[in-house]
Amino acid sequence: MNILLWVLQVLAALLYGSSGVMKVFMFDKVSQDVPSFGALPREAWMSLGILELVCTVGLIVPAAFHWQPLLTIVAATVLAVESLVFVGVHVKYREITPMILSGALGLLMAFIAYGRMVLKPIV
Repeated sequence: MNILLWVLQVLAALLYGSSGVMKVFMFDKVSQDVPSFGALPREAWMSLGILELVCTVGLIVPAAFHWQPLLTIVAATVLAVESLVFVGVHVKYREITPMILSGALGLLMAFIAYGRMVLKPIV
């Protein structure tokens, strides 16, 4: 279970890291093709991108160094909640594929949080 959780954490960190980079540094280019980016102002998207980058670090660093492992659970929980919010945004804009992807990512992050809290805590 520990190996599975580590693999999921690394994959999630890569995915959310790239998403955060796109929201912070490539917003103008990415937002032209996605109607739901109009749901929030640019500053809000940039803040969400920074939050994703911080949580990306939180998924790996505390667990890897056995320093404040609760931060890994907090990071996964924050990303799960963010994904649920994105599901709502995609429903409003009737974007089916992003809605399914956000829902799946939210469930994945909830599983990581549960896994690190109950199944295989980092001690």
